[in-house]
Amino acid sequence: QVQLVESGGGLVQPGGSLRLSCVASGSIFSINCMGWYRQAPGKQRDLVASICKWGTTAYADSVKGRFTISRDNDKNTVYLQMNSLKPDDTAVYYCNLDQRRTGGQNYWGQGTQVTVSS
Repeated sequence: QVQLVESGGGLVQPGGSLRLSCVASGSIFSINCMGWYRQAPGKQRDLVASICKWGTTAYADSVKGRFTISRDNDKNTVYLQMNSLKPDDTAVYYCNLDQRRTGGQNYWGQGTQVTVSS
């Protein structure tokens, strides 16, 4: 089994910054991708950014140039540095661990609230 524990959400003013962290524990495969998704009220859950163990990254167009995803493979941790935050970034942010490439499963964290408001 796998557990994902997120931290770092909160309330920030427009233009501010936050850093999200997610630590994975349990049955972690050597090949995987980790990422962040977000879901605003009444909307579907969408990809924000992802990073695979070999370094490949992907970003939603709406966050390119503002958000940076990184990971520490030794600590099974993924980070999301969010700068120049906008009210539209307000959502619950979910950590994701995808091990389906190697026969594993797709896992989700419990979510952390990010609110951008003055």
